[in-house]
Amino acid sequence: MALTLTSGPAEEPVTVAEAKAHLRIDGAAEDILIASLIVTSRLHVEAALGFALITQGWRLTLDTWPEGGEVLFPLRPIRSVTSVTIRDESGSSVTVSSSSYLLDGQALRPRLVSRDGTWPKPGQRANGIEIAFEAGIGDEAEDIPQPIRHAILLLVAHWYEHRDPLEIGSAGAAIPAAASDLLKPYREVRL
Repeated sequence: MALTLTSGPAEEPVTVAEAKAHLRIDGAAEDILIASLIVTSRLHVEAALGFALITQGWRLTLDTWPEGGEVLFPLRPIRSVTSVTIRDESGSSVTVSSSSYLLDGQALRPRLVSRDGTWPKPGQRANGIEIAFEAGIGDEAEDIPQPIRHAILLLVAHWYEHRDPLEIGSAGAAIPAAASDLLKPYREVRL
């Protein structure tokens, strides 16, 4: 299984102006650094939560269909499935009709379900199935819950203050506990 980003978010959950206000910075000299810290913080939060925050395009590639006819997505929430394609023996793509599957995109573990319990078999042994989809909480920063946006600001501030290079494997500056606490209600709990 491979997951590939095909189109990133159109905007970030926090603007450079919001981050600068949080950091109490007036000038524009470090705007590029702050913008990169916002991206880094968003990516950190998305990885920690298994979320896509602002709407993004993704492609999930599979070798075979999972047992039971349900494809579990590795991130959430799933807004829509753009296409499901199967590659035949020659490598040509065949699109699966959207009427033959159902998306359960808002579930804690979003899934794509075959309506009749079966999927067309790919003719290609490796990467024979591609599912293109959009994931994200919303299209705009205002759609993101405020605690998540605040956690991103805390991470930006943390990395702004801790710029020293660290040796891999060494103890570095720990992520602020307040940021982790803000994200706890959005984490997937596994038993």
